[in-house]
Amino acid sequence: MGLFDFFKKKETSPVEQEALDKGLEKTKEGLFSKLTKAVIGKSTVDEEVLDELEEILVTSDVGVSTTLKIIGRIEERVSRDKYVNTSELNGILRAEIQELLAENNSSDFDSFEYGSHKPYVIMVVGVNGVGKTTTIGKLAHKLKQAGSKVVLGAADTFRAAAVEQLKLWGERVDVRVVAQPMGSDPASVAFDTLQSAVASGEDVAIIDTAGRLHNKVALMNELTKIKNVMQKVVPGAPHEILLVLDASTGQNAIEQCTQFTQATDVNALALTKLDGTAKGGVVIGISDQFKIPVKYIGVGEGINDLQLFNKKEFVESLFK
Repeated sequence: MGLFDFFKKKETSPVEQEALDKGLEKTKEGLFSKLTKAVIGKSTVDEEVLDELEEILVTSDVGVSTTLKIIGRIEERVSRDKYVNTSELNGILRAEIQELLAENNSSDFDSFEYGSHKPYVIMVVGVNGVGKTTTIGKLAHKLKQAGSKVVLGAADTFRAAAVEQLKLWGERVDVRVVAQPMGSDPASVAFDTLQSAVASGEDVAIIDTAGRLHNKVALMNELTKIKNVMQKVVPGAPHEILLVLDASTGQNAIEQCTQFTQATDVNALALTKLDGTAKGGVVIGISDQFKIPVKYIGVGEGINDLQLFNKKEFVESLFK
């Protein structure tokens, strides 16, 4: 299996589909129970139903601006078709959300190509507690399954727990971890990791960074320094700046995305903990608002429960 074949997504396996469906259960239950109540006693999609739908989407953490886009599209359809039965509302809503997401960012990852970078460098950012280190471990596992040689860099040197957790993941998935003593310069760890990756011929280097958001300027300076140091070893690195967000925090995840995208050139997103929340609509809002590809979603606690995000499959699972 070639480098990054994992990312060339084949047809979703029954196991992956089941995990996705199960991971979205809480969001689906909340969405459908509210939709059912909204249309009770109604035969057509009128202004009152649309007002109810707007509230449902906002409370499902789709976000106000994205919700207004969706409602506007449905209003146009109702106006065009003159008569829209409430029994059709689920199908219409699904189609409009799919169309909205299809207009954003890149195509899905069934034909995504990384190119010929070796090592391919991923810098992972995000606040503490969002599942950043766990996502790194699961991603390393998926890459290793695909036949890639992976090394992890423990550049979150401000928390002993972060370094130890990354080391535990390294042992669990059998990949090397480069670390330095607590309090070391994070850029130094990144530099050592990439030097080691080049010397050892590793395919992928994943760099963990500190999950602090107390000062945007300080964060920007730190991440810029790490990027600059890495480029001395691997020109063009990092090839991917992956922001990890906790979907269960809803609108707070959107605020974190705002802060990190202002601080550094985020070009990929991972949404974790979808299985533990009814706020899965935040995936739709973030994808629409930031025009940054949602690349990975976490749909469970298992080591294989990190999936590539496919817009069509996500929405179809949501409306099953």
